[in-house]
Amino acid sequence: MDNTLNNLVDKIWTRFLAAPQDRRFLIAIAGIPGSGKTTLSQRLTAALNARHAASGPDAAANPARPLAIFVPMDGFHLTRAQLDRMPDPVLAHARRGAEWTFDGAGFSRLVERLAAPAQGAFPAVSAPSFDHALKDPKDDDIVVEEWHRIVVLEGNYLLLSTPPWSSCIPHYSHKVFVRCPPPTARVRLAARHLAAGIVDTPEEADRRAVENDLPNGDEVLRLLREQDVDDVVESVEDGGWRVL
Repeated sequence: MDNTLNNLVDKIWTRFLAAPQDRRFLIAIAGIPGSGKTTLSQRLTAALNARHAASGPDAAANPARPLAIFVPMDGFHLTRAQLDRMPDPVLAHARRGAEWTFDGAGFSRLVERLAAPAQGAFPAVSAPSFDHALKDPKDDDIVVEEWHRIVVLEGNYLLLSTPPWSSCIPHYSHKVFVRCPPPTARVRLAARHLAAGIVDTPEEADRRAVENDLPNGDEVLRLLREQDVDDVVESVEDGGWRVL
């Protein structure tokens, strides 16, 4: 395991064990587009579940009931139909991925439900996913079950200092910001757009990264409150991370 990831798991596990047992432990992982935050979130979720499985016989006996679950913000993209109804639908589609093309209020409501203290067993909470084939969200596709005590939330805008995103920050139990050099993010984003079929040529892919994704990243950095962040890590070219 990457040393930075291993240290992050150790720190979060210690904080989780000391946290109130009547509340879910919410981890927020934010960063600019292309920073590697999704990969980090997925690996962190898997590592926490592995730590839980190794923590005792009861956990090992219930592998179908993992402790942690990954919930990305992607499901809160506004639908294409909603973008069509905006004053400038051409601009809305071109800038899809910008903060104003997400249902931030809906994400905030999800965080409030996840953060609510348990009255006995934790209630199941559903969240939308993003269907890349349909290019639209899919309602209630992710279910946070009663046994999911840790929820790893991921997205560009989770740690913004402006509402509605800022209202979520007090509910997070641990907050991680992933930094990435813009040239590295640019290459990753262009490759992602081309692979996803969003554009047809490498030139179009690079243009979308420069004209949409990187400006969104500038907004993330401008509105980040660093005092709210527990850990800052940098995504490096080889796919790993290092502590800043």
